[in-house]
Parts: sequence; C-alpha cells; structure tokens
Amino acid sequence: MILTIFILVSVTVALAARWFAPQLAAGRVIYPTEPDSPKPFGYRMAWLAIRTRDTAAVVEALALVAPQPCNWNSGIGTVYDARLGERHVFLSPPVNGWTFVVGLPLPQPLGRMFVDKATPLLVDLGGRFVEVQYFMAFPPVDFFAWARMLDGRIVRAFAVGDEGVIWSKGKTTKEERMLGLKLFELRGVRDRRGDAGGPLILHPTEDHVMQVARKWSLDPTRLEPSSAPAGLGIVARAPESWRVERMRKSA
Repeated sequence: MILTIFILVSVTVALAARWFAPQLAAGRVIYPTEPDSPKPFGYRMAWLAIRTRDTAAVVEALALVAPQPCNWNSGIGTVYDARLGERHVFLSPPVNGWTFVVGLPLPQPLGRMFVDKATPLLVDLGGRFVEVQYFMAFPPVDFFAWARMLDGRIVRAFAVGDEGVIWSKGKTTKEERMLGLKLFELRGVRDRRGDAGGPLILHPTEDHVMQVARKWSLDPTRLEPSSAPAGLGIVARAPESWRVERMRKSA
C-alpha cells in the first residue's frame, strides 16, 4: 500500500513538472484554470487541514500574496517544484469539508534557537475556524510533526527532529496512543545501545504522520478522483512573515 501511494504521488508531481517546464522557460508561469480532480500529496511536504469550505476566508486569514486560480495538478506540481516550492503554497478546493494549504513555506517549529511562528499561526487560525490541523513529514532531515486546534484550543502539538522532540504541547491523544506513538515522546532511550553500537532511536515515520492525519481528518496520500468533484484551488506566495528567523541574543 505504501509503495502504491508513493508511486501515485510521484506520478502526480512528475506530470505537473512536465507541464511546468515550457512555462518556466518563458520566464513566468501561467496556471491552467481547467477544473480537475483531487491529486495526492503528503510525502516530503507540510500542510494545513482547515475545516472550512470558504477558501477565500483562508486566503485572507493567511495574508497570502498574489493569489490566483490554479487546478490540482499544477498546484501540487508547484509546491513540489524545486524553485517554485520555496515560496508558494497551494490551497485546495474543499474535500469532504476540509481545505488543504500545502507547501514547505508554512511556518515550522524549529526549536529554541528560532522564533516559533508555527504556534501563533495555529492560534490565529484557531480563532477563525472550528478546527485547524498541521502536519509535516520530511525524512531527509528526520522531521515529523502534527498539531490540532479545536474550538480555539491547542489539543495537541508535537514535532521531532534530528535533535529530539522540539515541540510538545498538550497530552498525547487517543489516536496517537492507538498507534503506539506515545513511545515517540522520547527521541532516544538512555543506557541502551542499538545493534550498531549507536543510541537506540524511537522515531516516527512518514507513515505515522499519515495515520494521524487519517484519524483526525484526511490522509492526503489517499486522495483520488472520487474524493471530491473537479474544482479549482488557489496558488499564492507565502508572506514574508513566515520566513525562518533566528532568536536574537540578549544584550
């Protein structure tokens, strides 16, 4: 199943990338506005799942720059593109009452050395929408995260990177316990050694992130044409306020 999902995501990105090539050669991108069906995403990606059908309200809440209509195929292709993906996010058409905001420019919890821009974003969105969820799965740097705002309250926020747990708010949820994820509250286990002599590491995987997403809302790697009617989303530049910022040293 995991291999099948990975292939579907790869094919979606490959098709979109092939479409982008001639557009970028001309110095600008013209996004197609022909509605299409949902396309899967999720691996090596960050996204919000917001319980709303009002995409215009989401654009306003996030203060996105230069939003324009875009279909699923080119939107997902944009956020996975090596150059465009650095600055752009894709807002999906609603899927079963959820609107996705997809893209690596989304604020990430990065630890004590960096300004936490993820928590304020979720708190702000939580004051505007009934439920807001955040996910990230990025194995190249061993970074995995999930968070849930419900009725304006942080129910759970968790992130782990190569340095250990860097974001932990609220109690471990029932859904995490059902998956055995309570073990991952610790990055390593002291006084035990792995087979290779290094620290024994307990660590989430991309699949764990998708399982939490599936329990809380929707697993985006399982989106298919029948998940929602054909529609148009929005592609936009991320606001400058989302850029990574180091904490300033006290004088």
